[in-house]
Amino acid sequence: MTVRQMLELLASGKEAQFNARFIEGSRLSDWMSILQQAKYLKHTLAGKSEAEIAAALGMPAGTHPEGRLYPDTYSYTAGMSDIALLKRAHTRMEKALDEAWQQRDKALPYKTPEQLLTMASIIEKETAVAAERGKVASVFVNRLRIGMRLQTDPTVIYGMGARYTGTITRKDLDTPTAYNTYTISGLPPTPIAMPSQASLTAASQPEKRLISILLLTARVDTPLPPIWPAIIRRCGFTAS
Repeated sequence: MTVRQMLELLASGKEAQFNARFIEGSRLSDWMSILQQAKYLKHTLAGKSEAEIAAALGMPAGTHPEGRLYPDTYSYTAGMSDIALLKRAHTRMEKALDEAWQQRDKALPYKTPEQLLTMASIIEKETAVAAERGKVASVFVNRLRIGMRLQTDPTVIYGMGARYTGTITRKDLDTPTAYNTYTISGLPPTPIAMPSQASLTAASQPEKRLISILLLTARVDTPLPPIWPAIIRRCGFTAS
């Protein structure tokens, strides 16, 4: 916005509006970087820990803020605080998550809304193609049902933290972290990104359709046991 435009706004009695854009699949660290660079925003969160940010958002003690903010473009006026903007994003995500939880397929193996949110974040990072999200959700949900590890690279990357430099190796896949779904069973302890509405929907209503046996056994080197077709049928698919 130019100085002239700002003067015209002041003369009209209106407040200048600025935008901060947060993309789907971004992390909390990305949000903090964007907020820090946002002009005319009151910065109060610089140097704060994740626990302090969660507390500022009014989250219960021990709650991780990752995944708890709704990705979108948010408008703000000069002097608004960064925490006020985050509270808007947090409120929207809480509403979207509650709706997804209420509308979920009740047969899904999630015990809490937080688990649905975590699954949505994994779906978000696994594929950027909207048409694939329902299929990806089906694969991961049914791996949970049969006790198979999720084995998804984005969780490995998240667990690596600063060690990730753009590539992952076999050693990385085999190195245990709290988030490495090649070494842990079930879902990781928290979301790994801010999921979109499409991923929340996919996590709450996965596709029910024929899924290739190869998808369900990705990165599994052993032959399929005779019981596999029955397992696939139990998961809601048709084995062929």
